[in-house]
Amino acid sequence: MKNIYSEILKTEPGSTGLVIATVTESVGSTPQKPGSSALFDSNGLISGTVGGGVVEGQVQKFAQESALSKESGYLHFSLSKDISHKEEAICGGKISVLIDANPFNHLTVFKAIKQSISENTAGVLITMVTILRETEVLINRYWMTGKSKPPIPVAFMEKIEPEVTNMLSSPGSDDYRKLELSVPGEEPSAIFFLELLLPPGHLVIAGAGHIGKAVSHLGKMLDFEVTVIDDRREFANADNLPDADHIIVRDIGEAMKEIEKNAKTFIVIVTRGHADDAKALKPSIGSEAGYIGMIGSRAKTAKMHRDFVQNKWATEEQWNSIFAPIGLEIGSTTVEEIAVSIAAQLVLVRNKRK
Repeated sequence: MKNIYSEILKTEPGSTGLVIATVTESVGSTPQKPGSSALFDSNGLISGTVGGGVVEGQVQKFAQESALSKESGYLHFSLSKDISHKEEAICGGKISVLIDANPFNHLTVFKAIKQSISENTAGVLITMVTILRETEVLINRYWMTGKSKPPIPVAFMEKIEPEVTNMLSSPGSDDYRKLELSVPGEEPSAIFFLELLLPPGHLVIAGAGHIGKAVSHLGKMLDFEVTVIDDRREFANADNLPDADHIIVRDIGEAMKEIEKNAKTFIVIVTRGHADDAKALKPSIGSEAGYIGMIGSRAKTAKMHRDFVQNKWATEEQWNSIFAPIGLEIGSTTVEEIAVSIAAQLVLVRNKRK
């Protein structure tokens, strides 16, 4: 899921009245799950989604009003209308959405999130909500990592810290949680929403040709940090690769040796030929990379398989862990279709791991 909070830092404070809408609870069949967020201003949707359709339309209407009034709210929707209700959702579930009309009050927190993510550090965004009534809530936000604790009252922190520790140690099991806490003798109680935010996966593309360029574009759309490697400066440049975060112009094999490879590393090998494919694959196969895929016909793949095993560059088990030929089988023929098949496989592997 894309980190919507980084988008806030790109917006001029107070320019058109920015609002964050976040799905905080869902029961049954709903268009989005907790943690899904969208940005609105007085003109409408900017980015993200809280589910589309009727729900998003109603959220947008409230958000546009909030952008002007600066009043936050906590909305609840029942999606169980029958099909005769043309203006109502019929998914069958229930969904709650928090509207934060003053996101620039939390710029320090969002900057801390950006800093942690840039340092490859996971953390939990803690959103404290005090509900006065549906259209009047108070919102405070805090950022907590394994090494830093926010200034939350001790009575709350004693309950929150074990939850955060568990989320950081077991990512993917439950990345969005709700705690309703109160201090004896004090009203109203506070609701805490805990949202785990992880650094994006690192997509490393060996080859800056047509397919590498297309995969770079899709990879950025899918919230990967994108690195493209090629020894041809006429291909490996910002004009050709506008979506790449990092462009490395040097021998592909040597560059691939130096790339850090862990479970969040996704390697796509789409060079201009057999020799460069092998250069990129040798330092990758058998590594801890979460995904390794290599383009090529079945005949080429079979030959490389024999070469790698016979030369002891890889074991059978290591070879069988790579995706070759790369991509999901969708009958693709054009560059764009091949890139889509590769991107779909990246998403499939990433989501299965979650």
